[in-house]
Amino acid sequence: MKIGIIGLGLMGGSLGIAIKENLKDYYIIGLDHNKNHSKTALELNLVDKVTDSLDDIKQCDVIILSIPVDGIISIIQQLKDVPSECTIIDLGSTKDKIINSIPHQIRDNFVPAHPMTGTEKFGPTASIKDLYKNKVIVLCDLEDSGEKQKERAIHIFQSIGMNIVFMNGKEHDRHAAFISHMPHAISYALANSVMTQENSDSIIALAGGGFRDMSRIAKSSPFMWEDIFRQNKSNLLMAIDSFSLEVQRCKEMVEDEEWEELNRWMSDANELHDIL
Repeated sequence: MKIGIIGLGLMGGSLGIAIKENLKDYYIIGLDHNKNHSKTALELNLVDKVTDSLDDIKQCDVIILSIPVDGIISIIQQLKDVPSECTIIDLGSTKDKIINSIPHQIRDNFVPAHPMTGTEKFGPTASIKDLYKNKVIVLCDLEDSGEKQKERAIHIFQSIGMNIVFMNGKEHDRHAAFISHMPHAISYALANSVMTQENSDSIIALAGGGFRDMSRIAKSSPFMWEDIFRQNKSNLLMAIDSFSLEVQRCKEMVEDEEWEELNRWMSDANELHDIL
């Protein structure tokens, strides 16, 4: 069975490794607009073959879209003529706009997915063997996907060790705004606020584990996250407003020296890791 992966960075490359190690009789063809990425992916054995022809990818049994979310919307308009048995899976971090952009001719072919995993690194050299293992994959609006396509996607994700969650696309985007997208916005804001107030020597000398943990994802690709923020704008703004209210509440308790109230507020926050 042929799998075509469009986008050979962290997510696509790591998926190539996972499929090769956990599924038999699969032949992986990769496509990336960056020729160096294609060359590196082949050298690292992330794929079996690379191509620069979308027509080659269209002949695959499974097509996986592992590119920025705006790119997903663009490229699916060029996949209207795939065979009826083909399964198309996107790995976009937003879902509703992608789902609404799927041409009706290939809605049965399409399985909208979001793997809740990743790192701040990008490119094929960032690929990780077990990036997907024991992680959650959210599959959205499967009632509109074909039975064969659903079964094939579920089989692939279960075979590489993922835990599957089913969700409505709109619901997914709201949850993702709070749990994934807002934390990236906060990390970028934290990094910029420190950079404007502190010189590099002080940052190097004083930055401890807490700061490094909170600012780590500010190294994530601005191009990818600009697209995500644009596609999930309304949910992200709601999440940022909610966060801003909590920061303002903290500021007021410190200003008014309400230390017991501040302690209770912090204790409430401690409960998050009872869930995690």
